[in-house]
Amino acid sequence: MIGVERQCPAHLPASLAQPLQAVVFDLDGLMFNTEDLYDEVGILLLRRRGREFTADLKRRMMGRPDAISLQMMIDEHGLDATVAQLQREQDELFAETLAAKIQPMDGLVALLAALEAARVPKAIATSSGRACVANVLGRFGWMDRFHFVLTAEDVTHSKPHPEVYLTAAKRFGLSAQRVLVLEDSENGCQAAIAAGTFAVAVPSRHSIEHDFTGASLVAESLADARIYQALGLETPR
Repeated sequence: MIGVERQCPAHLPASLAQPLQAVVFDLDGLMFNTEDLYDEVGILLLRRRGREFTADLKRRMMGRPDAISLQMMIDEHGLDATVAQLQREQDELFAETLAAKIQPMDGLVALLAALEAARVPKAIATSSGRACVANVLGRFGWMDRFHFVLTAEDVTHSKPHPEVYLTAAKRFGLSAQRVLVLEDSENGCQAAIAAGTFAVAVPSRHSIEHDFTGASLVAESLADARIYQALGLETPR
């Protein structure tokens, strides 16, 4: 087992008062503004085909790997294209947009620093592919800041199935109840809840209307003081 056992402060509600020893971050829309970028790409992909990228389709696609989300796009609009064809086109468009517009989400930099100062181990569990993760983290030199990274290639079942978070807890050598998970989407949050983790929903403008029923906490952002309190961290001034 890794990490130092950390008791949640006694003033938190009883349902939150459990020792948390590690943190797992989702990537897209939680750590970085990639959901904004995927929106731009999705709109362009469908506009080229005379179709609309609707809010409902976006909601159903969020938190899922490309193989599933692009098939949903094809099925929704009856597109004359394969997943592989859309994947190539999407990757080209995303690479151009990523280079110009990628940014960390509010509160991320401070939270990473606080976890490192307190020696709380952290990891990433994402539905994105490993090459995409390496591309995004590599732009900031952050690959070595995480104990491990789990991607779409590392699981059989994608979110909202709990496999990725059960796998993360096992990699940490912890029970799922000792792991705090940060997620921005309904699919991702449901995976964290089903795994039995301390699931923290951090909705963005893309997921503000998602259903986060069952989450241990719905935070305003990664800077929310309640995240720090749950982990026994000092809140940044």
